Amino acid sequence: MHARQIVPGIYAIPAGPVNTFLLEGPDGCTLIDSGFPGSAAKILEAVRGLGKQDKDIRHIVLTHAHQDHIGSFAALKKATGADAYMHPADAPIATSGTGFRPLKPAPGLMTGILFRLFIHPVASVEAAPIDHLVEDGQQLPIAGGLTAVHVPGHCAGQIALLSPQNGGVLFAADACSNMMGLGWSLCYEDFEEGKRALRKLAGLKFEIACFGHGKAILQGAAAKFKEKFA
Repeated sequence: MHARQIVPGIYAIPAGPVNTFLLEGPDGCTLIDSGFPGSAAKILEAVRGLGKQDKDIRHIVLTHAHQDHIGSFAALKKATGADAYMHPADAPIATSGTGFRPLKPAPGLMTGILFRLFIHPVASVEAAPIDHLVEDGQQLPIAGGLTAVHVPGHCAGQIALLSPQNGGVLFAADACSNMMGLGWSLCYEDFEEGKRALRKLAGLKFEIACFGHGKAILQGAAAKFKEKFA
């Protein structure tokens, strides 16, 4: 597993079918999401490949409480000693390791097939404490400043993150995906709420968009969001 630079100071670290992200900052590194259970060693190997040590990760931001995003959180927190950040609607799942809410497939025949093939409910993951609860619109003083944007629908406590770097870099989490072009995520807790959240993101200013699933859009991302979701 290797880190892939998106822009200077921001790297994607694929953990199987889900992306995690490493952001450099004056206060150390920030990791966004943790992958499935069992991903910690590979993520840390990729971080070391950038010439960094485990303890250089000072912050872990969890975008939402699904197993592919919090599965290795506890292991990574133990290895790094990082402070953890999460929206209060999802923090109890991360701190208990259980309580996952049910998901339904997004509209479409193929989506339904892929949902049945790849989405398998789990009872629990390893738990760890959340140090900071993050509300909508809150600016986190990490990684050069990250603004949290509450985008429920896919998951009630999901947050996107907006960095001011390079004309704006949006970490959209699983509000949408870019697997076969920009579109819905595979599943949602509440699809109508998810559509409202995407209209909210389409009103923001950013040049680059990164996703939990799929490739980053490296230019003109906000215009593509407006065309698709506004």
